[in-house]
Amino acid sequence: MDNINDKEVIKLAEKAMRDRHQVKKFIPGTTPVPVTGKVYGSEEIAAAIESSLDFWLTAGPYTEKFERSIAKIIGMRNAHMVNSGSSANLLAISALKSQKLGKDALVSGDEVLTVAAGFPTTVAPILQNNLIPVYIDVDLGTYSAREDLIKSAIGPKTKAIMFAHTLGNPSNLSLMMEVAKENDLWLIEDNCDALGGTYENQMLGSFGDLSTLSFYPAHHITTGEGGAVLTKNVRMKPIVESLRDWGRDCWCLPGCDNTCAKRFEWKLGELPEGYDHKYIYSHLGYNLKSGDIQAAIGLAQLDKLPNFIALRRRNWNYLKEGLSHWSNILILPEATVGSEPSWFGFAITVRDRCPISRDEITKKLNEKEIATRLLFGGNLLRQPAFINTERRVHGSLENSDKIMRDTFWIGVWPGLSLEMLDYVIHTINEILSEKL
Repeated sequence: MDNINDKEVIKLAEKAMRDRHQVKKFIPGTTPVPVTGKVYGSEEIAAAIESSLDFWLTAGPYTEKFERSIAKIIGMRNAHMVNSGSSANLLAISALKSQKLGKDALVSGDEVLTVAAGFPTTVAPILQNNLIPVYIDVDLGTYSAREDLIKSAIGPKTKAIMFAHTLGNPSNLSLMMEVAKENDLWLIEDNCDALGGTYENQMLGSFGDLSTLSFYPAHHITTGEGGAVLTKNVRMKPIVESLRDWGRDCWCLPGCDNTCAKRFEWKLGELPEGYDHKYIYSHLGYNLKSGDIQAAIGLAQLDKLPNFIALRRRNWNYLKEGLSHWSNILILPEATVGSEPSWFGFAITVRDRCPISRDEITKKLNEKEIATRLLFGGNLLRQPAFINTERRVHGSLENSDKIMRDTFWIGVWPGLSLEMLDYVIHTINEILSEKL
């Protein structure tokens, strides 16, 4: 082994990967049909090995390249890699409370407009920052914010809007931007489920002042654990980086010193003049960084992103066409007008007139090895963690309650073959036909 060079190590690893992860024949009813999954090959294995041979385990050159690539794809000024999409949401909201924003900073008690039928860690950072969520309902079918409630929900204390693009489908972003501009509101896009989608031919994640991504294995590309905060305004860059990197005031990259060229000349807070800038803290921060091995894997995944997006759209359209004859008893998903989503999942809501319940359908699907998921937390206000939290509710949340009772979703991820989708369609047809 002493004489094996780096290239030979990578070749051996690639061979081992091919031997270990051979594609198996699909057997309906026996082979699981997962709701999500990761698609990867020898390129990701080689990237992980190459970066690990450098042994720069924390953020380094691969991270910098990955951040630049993500920012360019989305069309934002900067991207900041973190350890998860949930951490990205926490940083995005926390950044808006920074004293460095002066009069534009949010303060405790300010309101943030969001939806009740969402993912917990889209809303949790609002509460964790002592801000007040203003909940509105969503439309069934698109699962995006009800357009008739967005403007009227804004109150004198509302200072920001934060929505997720549910299962890849955006809300009416033209209206969101209009409302944000008219009321001088910050806009944050939780783009974790929607990488690669567009609204009016503009990339999702490029509309807000900040946006977030997740690279968890279920998402459009994966780094294992990982996420990113993307920023449009140059003044947000050092704030997000500070909060991510322990709250420090210094902006030196890992392994670098004295980027500001006056490391021992600062006078901040009540510290003595000349206190080492690397140990001056301007925020109550965290350590939410990711590592270079994850970023290297992410770069390999980015090369496959266009194909991943195309397959997600193909699979979603295939399911929609295959199940369209059940629209009298099922609410099938639809894209928001003006959007071309990069779909995360295929949502189905059981209509009131349907003779079989959501839970009966999902039980039978799971018995047939077809995985399902609920639409995240349903109505979040019914969740144990949210029951006694501060809130303002604008309008009825009847659709969020229906989602909680009657909605589920199935997979469209790129690892699903048309043979698998045919089996899914056949099984749903069988379940519904048997009941009818």
